[in-house]
Amino acid sequence: MKITLIGLGVTDGGLTKRAETALAGVDKIFARTAETLSYKNISGYNVQPLDGLFGKSRNFDTLNKKLAAEVLNASKSGSVAYCVDGAVCEDEACKIILKKCKTCEVIEGVSKSAHAASLAKISSANYTAVSAYAAGGLKSCAAAVVYDVDCYFIASNVKQVLSNLFGEEADCVFVRGETCERIKIYEIDRQKNYDYSCAVVAEECEFLKKHRYDYADVESLIKLLRAPGGCAWDRAQTNESIKQNVVEEAYELADAIERGDDYGIEEETGDVLLQAAFHAVLKEEQGVFSGSDAITRLVKKLIFRHSHIFGKDKAQDSDSALSVWEKNKTVEKNQSTFGETVLAVPNNFPACLRAQKVQKRAAKSGMDFLSSVSAAERLEDELKELIEAQIKGDAEAVFDEAGDVLFSAVNTCRLAGADCEEALRAATQKFTARFVKCEQLIIADGKDITDLNELELDVYWHKAKKEL
Repeated sequence: MKITLIGLGVTDGGLTKRAETALAGVDKIFARTAETLSYKNISGYNVQPLDGLFGKSRNFDTLNKKLAAEVLNASKSGSVAYCVDGAVCEDEACKIILKKCKTCEVIEGVSKSAHAASLAKISSANYTAVSAYAAGGLKSCAAAVVYDVDCYFIASNVKQVLSNLFGEEADCVFVRGETCERIKIYEIDRQKNYDYSCAVVAEECEFLKKHRYDYADVESLIKLLRAPGGCAWDRAQTNESIKQNVVEEAYELADAIERGDDYGIEEETGDVLLQAAFHAVLKEEQGVFSGSDAITRLVKKLIFRHSHIFGKDKAQDSDSALSVWEKNKTVEKNQSTFGETVLAVPNNFPACLRAQKVQKRAAKSGMDFLSSVSAAERLEDELKELIEAQIKGDAEAVFDEAGDVLFSAVNTCRLAGADCEEALRAATQKFTARFVKCEQLIIADGKDITDLNELELDVYWHKAKKEL
């Protein structure tokens, strides 16, 4: 199997001597299409353009597979050259061929992206090059070269993608053949005609003028604020000083989720991300790890724990998937005893949540009540001990027994099937609503809540319960 892949460049006159020699020595020559300026480079050879496959393909994925198959099949009976506009590395069919035939010879031509970048005189040291048919993969406002803008439909899609990233009023360069023109992004789909040589070049804009930002920008901003001459408050912070902010922002996000407030969820998600990025920057300054290190560790962890997706484990439902996750987590953290898993529950968790998690992990060892009823009986015993401590006036014992009552209550509710954290939150919310209503009823009667005794308050409380 002898296959030579040849990049024809973008315009007429770009064929290399090496390519000419290769073309003269093969049995058959294919070209992806004859509808490009660079096709003139091989018009003097006996070339078979494969334009006919375009109309027989449902989409470009199918087309590229058919193009690759045509070349691979032909190579079984002789040497073959497959010529593409631009560079071999930009062509999807060439990638398929290279995957199936490791012995292919590659003779590169000038890439469409490099040609466009050169004409546009792009100043960015690095830029992202992408086919217009995959422009949706662009996610940042870094400099970009989008090639293959070969029709109005594709131009319109490119305009939409770049508008979302850079803003529709941002400047870009539209390249066609050997010419280029500076236009606004909203004008990309307003050009007179399009062909295989058309490309769009967008420069990375100044930091403060960006239309969209990504995670790297968050870290860049934090570093800017902590730099000499930056914000005095940001420069003064440490991991310790801002640790509580993580908790607060997480709770604010949870609150927005509970309200069903999508705008709030968007805002609070950003705030949580800020806290994570801030801690990463601080650790990078200390030479411990970077944000990229943290993300890499996260991705590797997710892959490892999802062994039912990326490994040999099986999970048919949510519960079995969670079991696989927990098994892998134990292995990952090198936890060989139940005690180690219990100790791993963070001390900074809300008390109710931590108690519930500790109990669940301990229960896996078999140390648990037989039922919620037996747990409730223990709760009764603990409540009696609390009352006795109160009668004795023993403050230390009251503190101790109060903790036992609460812990036993969590046990009872957990075994009864209630999520204790959620149940307590709901109960508190219910009390809050009833209290507010109760006070409103009292005020409506011309009274002051602070002047009422217990029995009078109880009357209003029951009225509030009926209305809510």
